[in-house]
Amino acid sequence: MVRNIKFQLVILLLLIGFSANAKILLPQILSNNMVLQREKPINIWGFASAGEKVEVSFAGQKKQTVADKNGNWSVILVPLKTSAKPQTMIIAGSNKIELTNILVGEVWVCSGQSNMEYQMRKLAKIPKPKNEKLGFPADEVEKAKNTQIRIFLVNRKQLAKPDSTHKSWAVAQDSALKAFSAVGYFFAKEIQEKLGIPVGMISSSVSGSAIEPWVAPDAFAQDPYFKNVKVSNDPGKFYTPMIEPLSKFKIKGFLWYQGETNCFLNETISYSYKLKTLVNLWRKAWGEQLPFYYVQIAPFDYSKQKSDKVVLTTDTEPNFWEAQQQVLRLPNTGMISTNDLNDNGGDLHPTYKWEVGRRLALLALGKTYHQKIAFSGPIYKAVSFKDGKAFLDFDYTDSGNSSSLTGFTIASKDGKFVNADAILKDGKVIVSSKEIAEPKAVRYNWTENPMGNFYYNGLPALPFRTDNPLTNQFKTN
Repeated sequence: MVRNIKFQLVILLLLIGFSANAKILLPQILSNNMVLQREKPINIWGFASAGEKVEVSFAGQKKQTVADKNGNWSVILVPLKTSAKPQTMIIAGSNKIELTNILVGEVWVCSGQSNMEYQMRKLAKIPKPKNEKLGFPADEVEKAKNTQIRIFLVNRKQLAKPDSTHKSWAVAQDSALKAFSAVGYFFAKEIQEKLGIPVGMISSSVSGSAIEPWVAPDAFAQDPYFKNVKVSNDPGKFYTPMIEPLSKFKIKGFLWYQGETNCFLNETISYSYKLKTLVNLWRKAWGEQLPFYYVQIAPFDYSKQKSDKVVLTTDTEPNFWEAQQQVLRLPNTGMISTNDLNDNGGDLHPTYKWEVGRRLALLALGKTYHQKIAFSGPIYKAVSFKDGKAFLDFDYTDSGNSSSLTGFTIASKDGKFVNADAILKDGKVIVSSKEIAEPKAVRYNWTENPMGNFYYNGLPALPFRTDNPLTNQFKTN
């Protein structure tokens, strides 16, 4: 609350100074080269002298308003049709602003910590990845010439301030692209190619950030879970300056790639509730149940890291994956697996960002844009035991047969897991071991260094355990 009050005071002081100049000013997010979200009412807003008349003209529409006593004004444009042809917006009052090269298409916000922030410029410097089937677009920045993709990189200190340059959006090429999120760009590239419409990406990430700074402090109080759980890590630190000012700008959905910092703290269900709180808060801020697609953090040798706060083990990361997966129970969400996307267990920032972006795009294409494609690897659904075998059902898997699957372990009631034989038959995975006469639980890729080969159309299964303790602990309402 204190942070929000300080933030509002800073803006008020800025506006008092600006209003003295009797000039119309716009927020950073409204600029040349931007993409406006299609098929939704569009809010155009800014700052002026109190009582100043403002007119906004765009795509055949003209809207007038008057700035209020604090110098704030806004108009609503009726939903716009897709437009790959550059257009100009004119905002007129005591001065006139022309915003040029504007497209109308799909806009997504991507956020998180360093793996989302990971810049395109790094692709030219990394070693050749081991999995050649996934490609290696090391020269993507040099080749990028698609003017239908536009990018906006959030500056934490500038986003909330009025802007007179109108240069914050850029075409996704050259120096602007070098500094942009690789995951965000490759997501946009796939979406643009498959839909054939303009795509705008807004990247708002901070390296090393925990999840709490991306959530308003008072949002945690809305969930009964946090009544007896202390929330640290500076709640609201990044939400207030880097997310909230974007909320007036219409978008299609969110992409989220974060969790390593919280995994280092050995979090489980507490992270599930924090992510749930973030999803609900962001949707409330935009006033829509927007799609929320996120990334399972990649394999890493957490057990080899020293910590003076918690004991990190080989179960630390699988436990965290399980916590991340709970949020899939919220509507309009999706998570991609990256358990096959790290060539080096000691690398916290694995290189395959182009594949991460592509997999997120597959989720959007399948779930949001309703294309008939495979957009998810197998996701565990249920298990039954009979005649010394476990029979597992999955969403998103082949209905056919497979000779052998790896990465599965099985245990009896003593809880001691051993490597298991597994096959895919008629859409079910059948798991067994000669060492286990009466199985009670099955796990897949339950390790920080997973090597399982269970895929569906090239997309890996999410790691899981049938003896998941969070199923009944995590409440979605």
